[in-house]
Amino acid sequence: MASSNIHRNGTQRGIISNKFDRPLKPRHRPPSPGSTFRRNSSAPRNADAVPGRVRVAVRLRPRNAEEMIADADFADCVELQPELKRLKLRRNNWDSDTYEFDEVLTEYASQKRVYEVVAKPVVESVLDGYNGTVMAYGQTGTGKTFTLGSLGEGDTSDRGIMVRSMEDIFAELSPDTDSITVSYLQLYMETLQDLLNPVNDNIPIVDDPRTGDVSLPGATLVEIRDQQSLLELLRVGEANRIAANTKLNTESSRSHAILMVHIKRSVMDNEDIESSENGGDTPNFITKPSKPLVRKSKLVVVDLAGSERVHKSGSEGHMLEEAKSINLSLSSLGKCINALAENSAHVPFRDSKLTRMLRDSFGGTARTSLIVTIGPSPRHRGETSSTILFGQRAMKVENMLKIKEEFDYKSLSRKLEVQLDKLIAENERQQKAFDDEVEKINLEAQCRIAEVERNFADALEKERLKCQMEYMELVKELEQKLVLNQERHDCNCFVADRGEGPASSSADVSELKMLLEKENKQRKAAEEELERLKGQLGKHTRSEGGEDLEVIKLRNFLEDEANQKKKLEEEIIILRSQLLQLNFEADQMRRCLESGSSGSSFPSIDPSMTHVRHSQLKDTGNGPKSSVTTLFEQVGLQKILSLLESDDANMRIHAVKVVANLAAEEANQKRIVESGGLTSLLMLLRRYEDETVRRVAAGAIANLAMNEANQELIMAEGGITLLSMTASDAEDPQTLRMVAGAIANLCGNDKILMKLRSQGGIKALLGIVRCGHPDVLSQVARGIANFAKCESRSSNQGIKSGRSFLIEDGALPWIVQNANNEAAPIRRHIELALCHLAQHEVNAKDMISGGALWELVRISRDCSREDIRSLARRTLSSIPTFKSELRRLRIEC
Repeated sequence: MASSNIHRNGTQRGIISNKFDRPLKPRHRPPSPGSTFRRNSSAPRNADAVPGRVRVAVRLRPRNAEEMIADADFADCVELQPELKRLKLRRNNWDSDTYEFDEVLTEYASQKRVYEVVAKPVVESVLDGYNGTVMAYGQTGTGKTFTLGSLGEGDTSDRGIMVRSMEDIFAELSPDTDSITVSYLQLYMETLQDLLNPVNDNIPIVDDPRTGDVSLPGATLVEIRDQQSLLELLRVGEANRIAANTKLNTESSRSHAILMVHIKRSVMDNEDIESSENGGDTPNFITKPSKPLVRKSKLVVVDLAGSERVHKSGSEGHMLEEAKSINLSLSSLGKCINALAENSAHVPFRDSKLTRMLRDSFGGTARTSLIVTIGPSPRHRGETSSTILFGQRAMKVENMLKIKEEFDYKSLSRKLEVQLDKLIAENERQQKAFDDEVEKINLEAQCRIAEVERNFADALEKERLKCQMEYMELVKELEQKLVLNQERHDCNCFVADRGEGPASSSADVSELKMLLEKENKQRKAAEEELERLKGQLGKHTRSEGGEDLEVIKLRNFLEDEANQKKKLEEEIIILRSQLLQLNFEADQMRRCLESGSSGSSFPSIDPSMTHVRHSQLKDTGNGPKSSVTTLFEQVGLQKILSLLESDDANMRIHAVKVVANLAAEEANQKRIVESGGLTSLLMLLRRYEDETVRRVAAGAIANLAMNEANQELIMAEGGITLLSMTASDAEDPQTLRMVAGAIANLCGNDKILMKLRSQGGIKALLGIVRCGHPDVLSQVARGIANFAKCESRSSNQGIKSGRSFLIEDGALPWIVQNANNEAAPIRRHIELALCHLAQHEVNAKDMISGGALWELVRISRDCSREDIRSLARRTLSSIPTFKSELRRLRIEC
């Protein structure tokens, strides 16, 4: 539904509508986002108390080079008085005619000032919803095209009204809610042509019977979004516009150029109702729901072709016909303006296509500004006078300004749909964020619960180990006390056998005491007998005092003999151990010499640091028992294990070396474990800080850990925890190699995989790599390969799911870093570990992000072992994530 505001001679009328009537009042339009163009009101300004009158400004062109020479001896035919807005046209040297205009612009007026006084009020009205027209009229060569259509490409200050008006329009409108479409036409020889599409050279002019507006079906309408696109359209139009070289102007426009800018703007209509409560002075404003409105307005910029006299312009032939057509259309325009100025009943708009198109600009509903351009030369006084009179008549024309508004329910519907979609999307985002937050909280809670349970289990295990160790220590102390008591008992028995002990005397004393008690009961009857017995008892006690001293001396002598015997036995064990070591080294040297490896250097071999096999402790010829076995049979396992608790450090070291050598034989491992040897070795790791003891004990545990039956027992007694503690404290490479070897052997058991990881076995291995020694790193790599292999097997059997524990514990960076290590053992174990990790899809993304994919590709191509190379190829070709990444990287495997 359309409504219109009508201004005529300063009066206001109500809004004409078939649904509502409301008084006209100034509308406050909120500024568009990013707008820098500020205006006070949406209603047009008053023009000398006649709001609808056509405003006319006159602009004087400065003298050109030709006039400087030809009119050097003559004064200008016009005299400007801009402060009074007057112009004097000289008749002769002593007489002149005076004219008043809305604005008088001298030859020094800038393009910016011309725009502000002529076109800017019209642009403001157009932005408020009114139609507007800016038109230039004048003799050819007086600067009409420069005033209106200059693009300012050489100098930005030369920009004309077309460019500057569009700059203000773009600054005011919002590209999200408003639209601008442009048409650029020329009226040439009474034919309306499209400057943006030259093929369209005969556009009809049609009157809309419903609204009475003029429409141009077939004209090109281009929607523009920025100033640059407008400049491109203006360049295209100027290139297609017809111009010619005349005596008055080298580039004389031979057609009327018409730029039409259609603006569609969305606004919200709010009505404020002022009311007071309880008679208060402060007004309360209640805003009714806003109504969606669309304002459609049109800005028309007309660059008329210059009026000319044929004998001055020198036109002939076709140019003569063009001049006739131009003068004819300008004449028709003058007639229409004369009729409007005189309030004639008939206005001949249909005499020319130009007047039909400008019917809304003169006497219609548009706000119109006219700029007339004149030259200073007295030779063209007649044309200057005609132009001034044309402007004077145009100032008498009054228009009826109307604003066009339509309710835009479609726009409101689209806006509400967009808002609804945004609210739905925002609700989904918030719901997703809420769900993610809940899931995150649940995961954190589960992680905390798991951590608490793990810490509780660790603390419980540590407490159990502590209690077990204390229990074993108490048992050993009791055993020692029992042995001591047994020795004392043996000594007493020895004394008793010689007949010199106090056993018989003790029995006599007891008997005498019994008799004495009996006599005491009958003391009245046997007091004399009691005294006699007491005397005898005293004598007997004195005689046995000498005998007690002899017993004590004998007992001390026996204890010294026993201690001396014990020391001799310990020395014998030490000598046998040393003999065992010398025999073993001699046997190893003999075998190396027999194998022909002459000239090689052999380091001294410590049997505590070498996994001795049963076959190495036998002679190759006759196969007699080794010296270790002989020592084992002669001394006894229990005696050797008891020496592990000796106070003598050297004795303890030799004893643990013997145990380590014994543990290297599979036949002895079961007896060592059953006799408590494993527990004693773990206690050595726990109680002693001596580096040699810990190194040899770790080697012995590593030997025992080669037996699968012993591995579970080691885990049950907290062996992995003690090994981890030893690894964190030790700095000696040999000790770390023994610890890493023990953990590596444990990593090869599927049954204890989860427990080994939970007790810190993987992290202990990763902590050992700080040493950097190749032998140590080789054991670490072997342990990681064993763990990866067992873990892969468990995943294939469905026992385990999820990412690899190696990746979760941070082993992947070290694996990737050492995948191409110079040491062959390290490289081989790491390559095997990578292949096992890559066999499961759940590890693929972490391996790609960690750089393991490149190592897998290298292994599939360059690995020296065919089995590992084939395994890498199968893995890369079977895992979809790897295949996708290789395709993305364009790598052929």
